[in-house]
Order: sequence, then C-alpha cells, then structure tokens
Amino acid sequence: MSSVDTQSLLLQMRSLAAQAQANPVGGSQVVQAAESGEKPENFADLLTHSIEAVNKEQHKSKDFKEAFERGDSDVELSEVMLQAQKASLSFQAMTQVRNKLVEAYKEVTQMPI
Repeated sequence: MSSVDTQSLLLQMRSLAAQAQANPVGGSQVVQAAESGEKPENFADLLTHSIEAVNKEQHKSKDFKEAFERGDSDVELSEVMLQAQKASLSFQAMTQVRNKLVEAYKEVTQMPI
C-alpha cells in the first residue's frame, strides 16, 4: 500500500462534496441518461432511478470496505474513504428529498377543497 497524501485526500473529498451538492441524489445518472437520450417517463421513474443510484453507492462502499479488510492490494484506504463519503452524501441527500416530499404531501392534504 502507498502512503496517503492527506492534502490530496482532503481536496478530493471537498470536490466530491461540491459535486454532491451540485448534483443531488442520482444527479449524475440522470445527466448520463439525458445525454444518452433516455428520459424518465415520470416523476416516479426519476425517484426510482435516484433510489437505485443511492443503493448502488451503498453497495459499492460496502464492497470497497470488505476488499480493504481482506487486504486486497488493489484497494487503498483513500478510495475506501472517498466511496464511503459518496455513499453517505447520497443517502443524506435522498433523506432530504424524502423529507421535502413528506412536507409537500402534508401541505396538499391540508389544502381546503
């Protein structure tokens, strides 16, 4: 294993945090789908794709951690930490989206008919 350059790692983490804020949950997958001509049929499809993207990040993070724990020489600690942060940020963003949806639902149900 090589030594970890903490400054480089910190810069990468900040860059990923900025990307996560610019492209909320599943944003990169939505952009890729738009570039390839695919468009989600409706809001439910978009939400489903976003949840699947968060799930994929979580599983990837788990796989990186397990590989590092096994002593796999191809996986470095910095990669494990970056993937864990990506998974955490995507989960937090999805939680915020869920909270906003619940708030919107409550507002709609409280509207007078």
